[in-house]
Amino acid sequence: MGLKPLAALTLLGMASAAVATDNIDFSATQKLYEEHCTVCHGAQRIGGAGPALLPESLGRIKKPEANKAISEGRPASQMAAYKDILSPAQIDSMVEYLYTPIENPPTWDDADTRASHRMLVDASTLSETPLHQADPLNLFVVVEAGTHHVTILDGDKFEPLTRFQSHFALHGGPKFSPDGRFVYFASRDGWVTKYDLYNFTMVAETRVGLNTRNLAVSNDGRWVLAGNYLPGNLVLLNADDLTLVKSIPVIGEDGTASRVSAVYTAPPRDSFIVALKDTKEAWELSYAGTPDFTPRRIIAQDFLDDFSFTPDYRYLLATSRKAHGGQVIDLDTGKSITDIPLPGMPHLGSGIYWKRNGEWVFATPNISKGLISVLDLKTWKLIKEIPTEGPGFFMRSHINSKYAWTDVFFGSNQEAVHLIDKQTLEIAHTLRPMPGKNAAHVEFTNDGSHLILSVWDTEGALIVYDAKTLKEVKRIPMNKPSGKYNVGNKIEFAEGTSH
Repeated sequence: MGLKPLAALTLLGMASAAVATDNIDFSATQKLYEEHCTVCHGAQRIGGAGPALLPESLGRIKKPEANKAISEGRPASQMAAYKDILSPAQIDSMVEYLYTPIENPPTWDDADTRASHRMLVDASTLSETPLHQADPLNLFVVVEAGTHHVTILDGDKFEPLTRFQSHFALHGGPKFSPDGRFVYFASRDGWVTKYDLYNFTMVAETRVGLNTRNLAVSNDGRWVLAGNYLPGNLVLLNADDLTLVKSIPVIGEDGTASRVSAVYTAPPRDSFIVALKDTKEAWELSYAGTPDFTPRRIIAQDFLDDFSFTPDYRYLLATSRKAHGGQVIDLDTGKSITDIPLPGMPHLGSGIYWKRNGEWVFATPNISKGLISVLDLKTWKLIKEIPTEGPGFFMRSHINSKYAWTDVFFGSNQEAVHLIDKQTLEIAHTLRPMPGKNAAHVEFTNDGSHLILSVWDTEGALIVYDAKTLKEVKRIPMNKPSGKYNVGNKIEFAEGTSH
C-alpha cells in the first residue's frame, strides 16, 4: 500500500528532471524522434508498442539511465541500440527533449480507453482449477524491473513456474482477486492487465491513462479502480473483463483539479479509499450493493501524500511530504482527531503493524532519515525511534516472525537489512546479503516459515531465508527483482504485509 520506492525517487528528483529548457532548440532532435521513435512511442510520445516518453512517465528513470537505454538498447525488449546511429551529442539532446514538457500535452479520454481494450483469451476455455501442482496461496508474483518481466514462483520449492513479459514499468504493486486466482497489474504508462494464476495466461488488458499510479480490487471481486496522474482521474473497470464502467474526474471541493496519489481497498468498509495529490482531502467510494461510486469527501488538515490504515480500517494514519508530523483521521466521522509525531518523510504506505505486549503498534520507515518510528495505535503516542544505517523504504514481517525486516534503501549503506525485535524494539541482527548491492523488499511465505529478499541490481537475485534460523536457503539470479508478492498474504491482508 502506498508509494513504491522509485515513486519516492520521483518525489525527490522529478522537479529537476522535468524543468523546461525553453532556451534549447529541439527542432533537429524532434526530427530525429519522428524518424526513429514515432513508430513505437507515438507521435505525441504517449506510447504504443513502446512506453510513453513524457516527463510524467519518465520520472522514475534518471537521465543517465535514459541515455544508456537509447545508446545500448534494453535487453529482453524491442528497444534497439542507437549508439551507432546517433552521435553522443544527439543522444544527450534526445534525453533533454524527452524530459521537457511538451507545449500541447496529450489527452486520454473514455473513447481512448474503450478503443484500447483487448480480450487476450476466450474465458470460457479456461480451467476453473489450477493446471499446476503448486499451492495457489503460496505463489509469489515477482516483478523484474530490469527486464520488464514477471516470474511466478512456487513458494514451497522456490522454483520458477512461468515467466512472461509485462508492460513498461509496473507500478504500485500487483493486486489480487479475493480468491487469489487473478492478479491485476498497472504499468506506469497506463496499462491495466489481468492475469490468470490457475492457467498461467493473460486474460485482458485496457489502457486507462497516460501516467497511472496504481490500482485496487474490490473485496467482492467485482471492480478494479485505477488512479491517474495524467489525466487526473479515477477509472473504474469491470474486474471480469476490464471493460470501462466509468471515469471519475478528480476535482477537490474547492474546485482544484487533482492528480491521484494512490488507490486502496478497505475490505471491512466495502469501499475504496483514494489519496488525492493536489487538494487537502481523501475520498471514500463505497462498492457495497449496487454502487454509484459517488465520492464521499474527507477533508483533511494537510495534503495526504501518504497514508496507512489501522488493522480494523477505522482510522487513517496520514502525512504530507512537507509536514513535520502526521494526522489521524477517523474514517467513520471523516474528522481529524489528533496529530502524530513523525519527523522527516515517513513512508506510511510501507509501514506495518503488530501486537506488542498485547497492544497494536505501527512502525514506519523514513525516506529522508535513518530511523524507524513506532507508534502506539491506542494512544497515538510515539513509543520509540529506532536509528538505522540510513533512510529506508520497505518494512515487512509476519505474525509467526519475531522480527520486522527493514531495508536501508536510500544512502551509502543500502546493502544492509535490519531485523528489529518486535517486542524489545531493538535491532537484533543486520544482514548484508550481497555487499555493495541494494538489498530491499522482503516478503514472507504464506505460513511465515521462509522469506524472500530482493537484491535490486542488474546482476541481482532473490535470496530465500529460513525465517527462524536466518540461514540462506537458496539464491535465484535475477535482473532488478523490484518486488515479490505472496498470494495468500495479500488476499488475507496479513499482519506484517503492507496493503
